[in-house]
Amino acid sequence: MHNLKVNLPNNQYKIYIEKGLLHKVGEMIAYISKTGRAAIITDINVNRLYGNQLKDILEKSGLQVKIIYVESGEKSKSLITAEKIYNKLLDFNITRNDLIIAFGGGVVGDLTGFVASTYLRGVPYIQIPTSLLAQVDGSVGGKVAVNLTRGKNLIGSFYHPIAVFIDTELLNTLDKRYLHDGMSEVIKYGCIKDKKLFDDIMKCETKNDVISYIDEIVYTCCNIKREIVEKDERDLGDRMILNFGHTIGHAIEKYFKYSRYTHGEAVAIGMYNITRKSEEMGITEKGTADAIKNILKKYKLPYNMPDVDREAIIKAIKLDKKNKGEKLNIILLKEIGEAYIQEIDIEDIGQYY
Repeated sequence: MHNLKVNLPNNQYKIYIEKGLLHKVGEMIAYISKTGRAAIITDINVNRLYGNQLKDILEKSGLQVKIIYVESGEKSKSLITAEKIYNKLLDFNITRNDLIIAFGGGVVGDLTGFVASTYLRGVPYIQIPTSLLAQVDGSVGGKVAVNLTRGKNLIGSFYHPIAVFIDTELLNTLDKRYLHDGMSEVIKYGCIKDKKLFDDIMKCETKNDVISYIDEIVYTCCNIKREIVEKDERDLGDRMILNFGHTIGHAIEKYFKYSRYTHGEAVAIGMYNITRKSEEMGITEKGTADAIKNILKKYKLPYNMPDVDREAIIKAIKLDKKNKGEKLNIILLKEIGEAYIQEIDIEDIGQYY
């Protein structure tokens, strides 16, 4: 088992990574939290595959358990869905002495964390991420949020879980598209901080190659994020480099109403296009954009900008959380493995895609 400890001024928690870990979470939760009730929040697909299995595991450890499931997909990350969950938590008599469990991908993790942070002004929660994207990124760091029609993650807070349990065996049932979706975030970590990781995943030839190496991939990404979050918990400085590709990516997701591209696919487009432009501007080492394009092609991820209304994209970008009034922080690469934050005039964003 791989273990990591996130050390923050007012919070500490562990990340556990191991194939088959799901079977141990009942006894581990009983050790961490002296609670009587646990509400599992999941989506309809994960519930069908694993919901009753997790419920049985937790009940054997002495917990009273209720499963609350939502529709799959980004549209569930809404205040409307959150309100439905609040009412189900009230029906189950969840108190601040009880526990909420996020059991799913990135959408479920963000939504559950937001609900846990606001229900009764805060209830302890645990992350059990089931998608690669959530395992390498979304489950760690304490950013929780829901979307508004005007943009992604505009309503949220910083609220950390009391533990993260990552069972990489759960990825065996992940659709190939969503395995590739998660690899987009892995590629991001290689681009911003770890050229060896970038090179290693470029060498993988098959899904089996990736799966055989997956514990190390997840550990490496979580460790990079842990180090960054410990330095900048509130996303005011260094942590912004985790948003490489996201400024354009979020705008693309919104433009297509979260239906055409997954999060990872949209970020892939953002990473390539902003690097292509920064390379043309002489900011980024020559050949970097092609290296990103080649690895995106390997993992069946898109890289070309779709046919979009540029003004609509720019309008969406201006609502980005990295917007500082007339300025915007964007993330650029010097080369693979080295990212930095560039402040630009918000009106100049059109030059970068």
